[in-house]
Amino acid sequence: MIENPLASYRFVVTLDPADAHLPPLQAALLPIMAAAGFSEVTGLGASLEVMDYAEGGTNDMVHQLPVRHSWERISMRRGVVRGLSVWMWYQAGLMQSLGARRDGAIVLLTPMGVPAMSWIFRGGLAAKWTGPELKASEDAVAIESIEIAHQGIIQIPLSPPGVG
Repeated sequence: MIENPLASYRFVVTLDPADAHLPPLQAALLPIMAAAGFSEVTGLGASLEVMDYAEGGTNDMVHQLPVRHSWERISMRRGVVRGLSVWMWYQAGLMQSLGARRDGAIVLLTPMGVPAMSWIFRGGLAAKWTGPELKASEDAVAIESIEIAHQGIIQIPLSPPGVG
């Protein structure tokens, strides 16, 4: 039997956002079918730029006006990639940046490998790809890191609290 190379990772990435809504039996197969698995994911965040506005005659406060909302880049490190889909996505961004936007999902797995939480990103571009340092004396992973610039994140709980 072929060993699943993504089994030891706790985050999987799929370029099909519908995978975040799979029924439990199909969701259990997600680690086997996902495009990639990573041991570290950062950048699931956002910020709101705020402008101070001092109103004349109001001396006890300064108004805080919203200006623009921005999303952090999702950064995934120390991963294993299945096939060429992630690399081809990055390559498409070099040739046709507008046509290379993809929606996708990052799925957090429980220790038993069951999906527990998912973050769907919209309009993602593979903005930076870093390959592994290859050393003959060490086992290397297939990808060191990838950064995704995107247009928004939606968080979706996949299992009830205390399950998994």
